[in-house]
Amino acid sequence: MSGKLLRAVPTLRVEDAMRSVAFYGEQLGFKEDWRHQHAPALPWFVSLSRDGLSVFLTEHPECAAGALVYFYVADVDDLFRAFGARGAVTEQAPVDRPWGMREMQIRDPDGNRLRFGQHVEGVTG
Repeated sequence: MSGKLLRAVPTLRVEDAMRSVAFYGEQLGFKEDWRHQHAPALPWFVSLSRDGLSVFLTEHPECAAGALVYFYVADVDDLFRAFGARGAVTEQAPVDRPWGMREMQIRDPDGNRLRFGQHVEGVTG
């Protein structure tokens, strides 16, 4: 098979891109890489990143809100504390799961679920 996959970037549907950019930046520590709008009054498309991972936000109707994005992280408890210090409300605090992950979850202003997980040694399903 030819063609090496390099990365995947989830695209999340949002109602108000600037509100979501503020949420992801202020509460989760993402930075805005770029934004695009074909013309005034048309939907925004925005790229955000943190720690080498990217997320696209779009107001375009071809995407539906309510997605789930899973982020593998080095220390979920440290991230939980950092998000809390920024004012983020966690929907689910860190908890060990029987499938060997320690996970927490945040929901963005548009209902998209952001789950953060860390592999935990010795925990299996």
